Formats: sequence, C-alpha cells, structure tokens
Amino acid sequence: MNRVLPCVLMRAGTSRGPFFLKEWLPQDEEARDQALIGAIGASDPLQLDGVGGGSTLNSKVAIVSRSSRPGCDLDYLFAQVGVGHRSVDTRPNCGNMLSGVAPFAIEQGLIDAQDGTTRVRVYNVNTGSRIDVTVRTPGGRVTYEGEARIDGVAGTAAPILLNFLDAWGAVTGQVFPTGRRIDTIDGVEVTCIDAAMPLMIVRAADLGVTGREKPEALDAEPALLQRLEALRLKAGAMMGLGDVSNSVVPKPVLVSAGDTPDSITSRYFTPRRCHASHAVTGAIGVLSAFALPGTVASGDHRMPGRYPLTLLHPAGRIDVEVELEGSGDSARVTSAALVRTARKIMQGNMHLPEYVFSRPDEAPVEAEAAVSRRPVTLIVPTRAGGGNDTIARIIAGKLAPLLGQEVLVDNRAGANGAISSEFVARAAPDGHTLMLGYIGTHAMNPALQKLGYDPVAGFVPIGLIGSSPTLLVTNAQSGIADVHTLVQRLRRSPGSLRYASAGDGTPPHFAAELFQLSTGTRMESRTSQGAAPAVLDTIDGRTQLMFPSLFTASPFIGAGTLRALAVAGPQRIAALPEVPTLAEAGVDGVEVTQWYGLFAPAGTPAAVALRLNRLLNAVLQDPEVVARMERQGARVEAGPPSALATRVSAELHRWQAVVAKGRLTTHEPRAFVLEEAN
Repeated sequence: MNRVLPCVLMRAGTSRGPFFLKEWLPQDEEARDQALIGAIGASDPLQLDGVGGGSTLNSKVAIVSRSSRPGCDLDYLFAQVGVGHRSVDTRPNCGNMLSGVAPFAIEQGLIDAQDGTTRVRVYNVNTGSRIDVTVRTPGGRVTYEGEARIDGVAGTAAPILLNFLDAWGAVTGQVFPTGRRIDTIDGVEVTCIDAAMPLMIVRAADLGVTGREKPEALDAEPALLQRLEALRLKAGAMMGLGDVSNSVVPKPVLVSAGDTPDSITSRYFTPRRCHASHAVTGAIGVLSAFALPGTVASGDHRMPGRYPLTLLHPAGRIDVEVELEGSGDSARVTSAALVRTARKIMQGNMHLPEYVFSRPDEAPVEAEAAVSRRPVTLIVPTRAGGGNDTIARIIAGKLAPLLGQEVLVDNRAGANGAISSEFVARAAPDGHTLMLGYIGTHAMNPALQKLGYDPVAGFVPIGLIGSSPTLLVTNAQSGIADVHTLVQRLRRSPGSLRYASAGDGTPPHFAAELFQLSTGTRMESRTSQGAAPAVLDTIDGRTQLMFPSLFTASPFIGAGTLRALAVAGPQRIAALPEVPTLAEAGVDGVEVTQWYGLFAPAGTPAAVALRLNRLLNAVLQDPEVVARMERQGARVEAGPPSALATRVSAELHRWQAVVAKGRLTTHEPRAFVLEEAN
C-alpha cells in the first residue's frame, strides 16, 4: 500500500486540514480511514506525528471528486478524525471545510474556472444536501487575496459565498425531528432542529448562565456540562438518532439575546466542550431557529423574504442571509447564504507513518494476535436511532478498548436486514467485519421468504448480547386506552387504523400480523425503513399503533409520546408493572421477544471467534453496560457461542412453523399478506 499521497493543506473558514482528491486515497474504506488517521496523527492527543493540531477544529479532512449526480459538479465527503484516538467519523458535516472545496477542485482541474467568478454546485455526501459555492477567479484562476474578513482568522482574503440549498432535515428527514418546535426535557424547554447539523438548542438563562460567558468559563462548570449532556442524550433519542452517547450529534447550543433585533448570541458545544468560535453548519441551524416562529430561539416575527441575520459567538460574528417562505407553523427556511474565506497553505506529498497499513508478513504468532490492529466494522442491519443501533453503539464503545482496535458502527439498512446480512456473510472471515444480528435477520425474515444468505451456515456465532420484550404501543393522542378498546374499534371499523412496521419479516410486522390473526381484525400497514422512523410515524399520528421492542420504545413511553397498552410476551415486565400482557387482555398467541447477537462471517477461525466471545462477555459484565440496557428494558444475556447458535436454530424453526400455520406469505416485494385459512 502506498504511504506517499498527494495532498493540499488548506485553511478553510475557521478550520484547517488536508484536502485530497478521492482518487489519491485508497478506495477501500478501511484503508482510506487508516490513511487519514496517519495523516492527522490521530493516536496522539497533540497529533505530533501528523498535520493535525490537537483539536477537533484542525483534525478535519476534505475528500473531493467529480459528481455523477444530476445538476451537481462536485462530491464533498467530510471526515472528522479523532484526537488522541484512532477514529474517523463521516456522519457530521463541516461548513468551514466546505469553503475550501471549490478552490481546491478548480486548481486540481476538476472544474473549469470562469473569468471573474465561478459558481460550483457541491453535493455533500455526508448529509445528502447541495450547496452553491461562488469563488473569485479573475482571469480564470483562483485568487485567495481579497478584502473579506471573517472573525477568528487574521487578515483578509477573497470572499467565498456558500449558499445552502436543502440542508433542512438532511440528517433526520425533518427540520423538527420530534414533530414539535419546542419540547420539554426534564423541565427544560429545548428546540430540536435539523438544519445543516442536528442541534438541541436551549435558552442559556434556563440553565442559569447568561450565554455570553467565555468558552473556558463554561467548560469550568462540570454541573452545567453534565446537565447539558443529559438533555442531549434524551434529545438524541427523541430526534430518532438513538443512543448518542458515542456520537457528536446532536450538538448542544445555548442561546441568548443578541445586540440587535437581527442578531442572536450562541455558545456551541462539540458536544462536551464549548467551541472557541462557532461551526458554520451550527450557525445555519441556530439562525434558522431564530428566523422561524415558535422555537426557544425565535426572534421578531418576520414575513416571507430575505433577511440578513447575525450570529454572535466567542470569536466574533457570522453573518447569514436567510430566505423565508410561508408564515406561522408553515414558515420554512429555503436557503441560507454566508461568506467564508480560505487559503492554500501548502501542496505536496503526504508521507504516512509505518503503522498505518498492516504488512503482509506480519502474521500473528498466537490466537490473541489473530486480529490485526486495523478497525473492526460492526454492521447494523437497520437505520440509526432504533434499538439495534443503540445496542451496537453500546457494545462498540466498550469493545474497542478491550480489542485495542477502533470499532466502527456501520448502518446498512435495506431489504429488512437482508442487505447487511448478505454483506457480512460474504465478507472476509478475518474478524474485521462483525454483525449485530437479531431475531429479524436470523429467524423471522429467513422463515418468511427465500433470501440471499443462510442464517445458520452463513455465519459464525460470537455470542448472545441480550433480549427485550415487545410491546403494543399507541399514539398518546389516539384515544385508545386499552386493548379491549382497540379490538372493539377494529371490529366496528375494519382497516380504520394503521400500524407502523419496520419492514416485512421484522418483529413489529410479525407481531401485528399475529395480533390480527388472533383477534380476527384487520389493520392497514405503513412500512418504514427501520424501527426509529416507524416510531416517529406513530408519535406523529401517521400511524396509530406499533409493536416495537421495549428497548426502542422506552424513551418515548417515558416522555409521554407513546402509550404502552400491553406486553407481547408471557409475563409482565418490571419496567412497566401496570401494563398487562396481551394474554391477560384476552389476546392469545402473540408472544414476540426480540433478541440480539454478535455474528462473524462463516469461516472465521475458531480462535478469533472465541477471543471475541470472551471480550464480548467482558463487555456484558460491565455494570455500566448492564445498567444502560436495563434502563431501556433490555436484559443482558452473556454466554458461549453455542448459546447463540442454539437460539438461532430454535427461533428459526419456531417462526417457520408460525409462517406455515398462519399461511403468511410475501407475494409482492413489499406486501405482507395474511391468507385466509381453508
């Protein structure tokens, strides 16, 4: 593997980092990430062995390529590299680094420059949003010299105009992911907004500060930071992002009044320290909340039109021109434009350290060394935000230090878990690719239909993780108080209610079909790409009921947005002692317990599997892991690989029998049909 790579080091906005053409880097993602870790020097908190600066502000990377997307010129992938730990996170976005993308691409020959100015449409791969970038190019050449000044950077430079076109709801699918512009968490009003960056915005006064303190003063208040983090964790679950304890989003923000009616003061956290200045994407989110009515940050009422707004931060100000359409609850931000600057610092070759890529002759000499030090990827078969994703991130965070390797969580949703399952079944059996499998991927979906993987022969079981009961929940505003009321309503008006499904062959779908079979009722199905969006459909009223795991539903039951009617299991649960079982409510035969396990591809050496099992069991004995899972209604189940193998075999046979008895089929790709018995 080549350890000398072309590279351009740039200051972009108030950030700094290396810029690469995609073709300069290894095409394999794991190898690419190792190259970025070596380039930045991520292992060292001071990043002395790379070009990083010992801070998240200058441990950033931009990867640029021509775009094949209609109407777009460039693809921009942002990577946040770890500080003091070997990690690469491509989930967030960075608007500051974005300001260097167009001049870099023009100078590398990807874009033909015009005389005067050149406008480039950039597609941000991280968030799926488009940004128009305008660069000064007198005589058809990029210039970095000019009169524009941005706070946090000495001197002046040529202005670079960024116009964000569709960053609203880019990560979660909604500008206000909870369905409300203000939520109350632990007695504190917050606004959860997804505008260029998922944010949780809080009035500074509500947490006992002015919001004008210097970052170091806020960082010196541990009680404030702990409370802000507790709010952020609950906001992340409410936004459908799942367990965000190991994620940098949503970013928490404290806001207070500005100096003028068109300004607002912000303190932006990243997320456990106050930013020395302010992220551009964060500024767009805060100013969107400021421009729109009904948020904790709302300013003066504004009619449709374009407004120059100002965000005041510790290092100065960010001016953004926001365009509004509509009014009241229908008001929305359609674009946001701001000025940044950039400067090329140096161009040449990046020399990567020896440890970056494993060498072919570095064969392990014993089982403990059977897994090399490159990252392990933990594949999750569902979208971020659901129970599977939450459990995977809990396990990954604790497993990594025991392995001595990074454990990267990779959500590969689609085909009700089949895409992830096929990917892992075909992966190299070297211990670097693992899967968070569950009852849906290894029992229900294979029992329902023929798939491109074998749930038994295609995998090596590593170990059980735990299990969680399934609940029948309803929208809190549905007027359905109990199971009897639900059944009577369905019998009076068949098909009048809709249930949320996470996909054919998933536990919520199977439980709903068994419920209909047992009660002789009929409901409509609304299928979502995973449990998290299905839960949001139920909360928002697009569906009236759902059968999620307690692990997935627990935060929303606690928040009062979902009502638990019954447990789809053999007994009541300690977390909700007042909630009856379906059998107690007169509905028999609907018992669905969701379980989770760790799998590796078939052919993984026994020594590797046993080592992973031993470390997994150590994680599951960690009191913090046990407490976190129990808080959300899951029971830890550690054990040998054989226990998981036995569970898969038994559950697969059970659900094959259920399918045969209930004559459940999938006649169409997305239609789950309950045939009438003869």
